[in-house]
Amino acid sequence: MNKKRVTGWVAFLGVAATLAWYPELFIKQDDGQSPDGAPKVAAKARNHGGMAATGAGQASGEVKDLSPSGDLFAAQSWTPAPVVVSLSAEDVARLAAAAAAQPVGAPAMPFQFIGRLNDQSDLQVFLQNGEKIYVVRKGDVIDKTWRIEGISDVELRLVYLPLHLSQTLSVGSAQ
Repeated sequence: MNKKRVTGWVAFLGVAATLAWYPELFIKQDDGQSPDGAPKVAAKARNHGGMAATGAGQASGEVKDLSPSGDLFAAQSWTPAPVVVSLSAEDVARLAAAAAAQPVGAPAMPFQFIGRLNDQSDLQVFLQNGEKIYVVRKGDVIDKTWRIEGISDVELRLVYLPLHLSQTLSVGSAQ
């Protein structure tokens, strides 16, 4: 090896050893905290009694107990506590009137008849809902809401599945 490299390594290792053995020469703190923010302990190791071992020139300081308080393994639940609501007689009557006023029937028929295709074995009907066009046969389900119950020459029978209510749609004449 060359002389510059050896000199560099010796200087580096000498500075590192000095910093490791004598940190209190280079780091001066008056607040009793170490550089990482933890409380400063009087010695490097603790004895079994829990008190810090003190050196010849060091004053013994009070050591804080940093152990967590309470049960670390207590059962916890993240679900919110149930809310108990008390209603007055007026509130109950108002809610009952609002529930009775709501319609109980199926919504208006959203489909319009466009046309039909009558094959030898199958009858298909073309329906439109907004910009969507559906080609349906008997037994088909549209959007998990409407089921085709039957197709005749004059009407299409649909069932609104959430309420199991039947509705009809005119699909032409019997002529």
